[in-house]
Order: sequence, then structure tokens, then C-alpha cells
Amino acid sequence: MENKTVRTRFAPSPTGYMHVGNLRTALFAYLFAKHYNGKFILRIEDTDQKRYVEGATDIIYETLKQTGLKHDEGPDIGGNYGPYKQSERKEIYLKYAKQLVESGDAYYCFCKKDVIDNSENDEEANTEQTYGHHCNCSQLSKQEIEENLKNGSYVIRQKMPKDKIVTFHDEVYGDVSVDSNTLDDQVLIKSDGMPTYNFANVIDDHLMEITHIIRGKEYISSTPKYQLLYEAFGWEPPKTMHVPVIMGQNADGSVSKLSKRHGAVSFANLVEQGYLPQAIINYIVLLGWSPKQEQEIYSLQELISLFTADGILKTDAIFDYKKLAWMNSHYIKELSHDDFLKLSQNFIEGLPNFVKEKWDYASTLAQSRVDTFADIPNLFSFLDNYCDFDLSLFENKKNKLTQEISLQVLKDLYPSFQSLQEWTVENLNKIATDYAESKGLKLGAVMWPPRIASTGNVVTPGGMGEMMYLLGKDETLNRLNKSIDRLSK
Repeated sequence: MENKTVRTRFAPSPTGYMHVGNLRTALFAYLFAKHYNGKFILRIEDTDQKRYVEGATDIIYETLKQTGLKHDEGPDIGGNYGPYKQSERKEIYLKYAKQLVESGDAYYCFCKKDVIDNSENDEEANTEQTYGHHCNCSQLSKQEIEENLKNGSYVIRQKMPKDKIVTFHDEVYGDVSVDSNTLDDQVLIKSDGMPTYNFANVIDDHLMEITHIIRGKEYISSTPKYQLLYEAFGWEPPKTMHVPVIMGQNADGSVSKLSKRHGAVSFANLVEQGYLPQAIINYIVLLGWSPKQEQEIYSLQELISLFTADGILKTDAIFDYKKLAWMNSHYIKELSHDDFLKLSQNFIEGLPNFVKEKWDYASTLAQSRVDTFADIPNLFSFLDNYCDFDLSLFENKKNKLTQEISLQVLKDLYPSFQSLQEWTVENLNKIATDYAESKGLKLGAVMWPPRIASTGNVVTPGGMGEMMYLLGKDETLNRLNKSIDRLSK
């Protein structure tokens, strides 16, 4: 990497939640800058006031904080290149737009308002769309322009050169060439005096000395227009890295750009569904980038040391919720139990009351058994849905158990459980252990019948003692008694 300090930027629009695609862009820009000991800049692109959502900027700050992507400059912490909100830089853009008018690379357009409004909307929401604007405004005389400026609203448009091949080099896709005749005269300054997304980006990236731009490959079609603007100003353009789109799997097996119909697509939604920020980061970094090794679990520091442009892929990535859940389960297991206990608090409302009351203990059973925190209620829900289960569950070939043998074990153990003063896992298991030794039986054969009788389930998040302890003495004895009665009949 050249001697110039690497400066990347994350430039989201405050229009709502943080889509995982936006978060991945921020992550790539952060990792690239930090790999080369550079700076990661946050810039808020709020030029489209119609789409502005109250509180969305705070969501951006909070997301970066939760994921550990700490920016070096931004609206909240300042820096030498501010302001870092585009709405506070309005006069800067107008000055540069007028400079382009003077040089003949832009012009005032006085077309009807409906035409102007249509072309002003060419922002990041639909960067591949062009409007093929054609009018005679670029041919107006100086006098006609001055008269129109006095009498009506206008926009400033970029004047595309004719019959020119525009070529730029992308660090991922190589050289890309476009015929300028296919490019429309895009709006630079809107009728409200605010810049369009496409124009503000160019001005800000230059003034903030951004060296590398990382963005979705859907922006490739807009890049020739950016290149022409840099050329018109005589500026050196930043290097670009266009990254693949994140796709979602449709019900019919096809894929399309990740959207709400595929499930949670925002960082906040994923956290609400029980995914850990570090797991989300680890997963999405692998959507469109390869570390070129078999390892899949990485800390942020490891990613910083590995991240380079040659690992960015060209093929679109498919968001796999099962893979994310697997990765999340790894991170959950790695938590200290105190952290697990703290983070799980928002997800235990749906637990049976007797489990919730003993969550300090029940959480030790859950931590190694859930993929996401949202799985917690389902892990224990069966305990609250006890019913007349199939008595064949008492049969177990491995332990040579029949319904008759299970009945005898339950009858023999019941008095000891009933007389137990301290209802603890240790004491419950000791009763079973002592009985097994006295009868010369395998411990598994003794613990199976009480566990089935008290839960009605073969698979449980813990053994006999754990399940009976969670249920409590009265409920356990009631269920054991009921099973004895059913088996006796």
C-alpha cells in the first residue's frame, strides 16, 4: 500500500434500520482501513430530507458501538474534515456545482417540475436506474439562463460528454469501460438547493481525502459519472472496491436480493431474535469475502490482520440463517456464564414460571443447548405442556427397561423422593445412585423412568435430577404418582 494514509468511509443515509448489507459495507471499510493502520470515517448522508427518519442516526451510532466498529471521525466525535452531516454542508456543494457550470461540465435545467422531481430521485435506493434525460436547457444562451434563474426553480445537471469511452479501474472487477452516450445528464443540485446523493459523495470523498471507497456492486453503473466529475474538477479519484450483493433464499429455491420476506434483515432485528453482535459480524464478513483458509470463527482483531481487497469475491453471497445460527451457538458457548445470564434476561419472559424462578440454575442447562437466545423458551416449554404421553416411552432397549420394570423403579423410588427434605439436584441424584447400587442396576436404568414420568419427553435439557429440581417437589411427586397410576392400569 502506498505511503498515503488509508482513509475509508461509511456513509449511510438515516432512513431507518441498519440493513445487514449496509453493515457489511461498514465492516469491510473498517477492516480495510485498520489493516493498513488507516482511518475509518463516519459520514451521515442526509441530503434526502423526504426519506429522513427521526432517530435513525442514533441507530447508526448504536450499531457501530455494539459491533465494535469504532469510527475515527464523525458527526458525534468531530474531526478535521467536518461537518460530517451532508445537510450541514449545503453551501459547499452549491459552490462546486456552479464551478462545473462555469467550466461547461454542468448546466442549469428549467424543465417542468414533474420531470425534475422524477430525475432528482436517482439516489442510492435505485442506483442502476437511469432516466435518459433529454432537453435543450444546456443550449440556452446566457441571457435566457439569467432570465429563467429569476423567474423559476431549477436543478443543476451534469453535462455528459458525447462519444467518449469512460474507463475506471476497480480493485475487484478490474477495468470497466462505458460509452458516455449511455449516461444520462444526472441531477447534481436539486430544486431545494440540496445535492443529490451522487454529487455529494464525490465532493465529500475528495474534501475528506478518502483514499478507498467500498460499496455494493450495484453502484458500478454510477461510477463512470463519478469519474467524469473527478476529471472535470481535475481531482484524483479514490480507488474503488465493489462488493457482491447479499441474496436471500426464496421459498421456491430461487434467490433474490435480501429483503424482509427472507426474515430479519436488519442488525437490530437479528439482535432482537437472539443473535450476538460478534456472531453477526463474523458471519457477514464471510458474505462476499474469503480469508483463504478453512477457519470460520474469527475475532475482530483477527479479521483486521487478514482483510485485504484480493479476498473480496465477485459472486453474490446467499444469507444462510442456519449457518448464522450455528456460528451464534459457538459464541454463546464461549460467553462467561455471568454474561450469558445477563444477556438472556430479555428472552425468559416466555418461560414457565417455575423455570423462570430458578433461572440462575436453569441458565446453566440452556447455555450449551441453544443456537440463539430466542430458543430459550422453546427449550423448556415442554415442561409446561405435560399431558398423557405414550407409555411406550418408559421402554428402553439400551437399559433393558420394560413398562413393568419402569413401574417397579418408580414405586421403589417414590417414598424416598417424597421424604426428601432438601429438594436439590445432588440429593435427587443420590437417591437414584444409592438405589442403583443396592439393586445392582445401571444408573441410566434407574434415572430413565423418573425423568420420563416427570417430563413426558425422551430428550430433555438435563438429566433426571435437573428436570425434577426445576419442576419442584410438589409438581414432580404429582407427575410421578400419575405415571405410577397409568402404568398400573
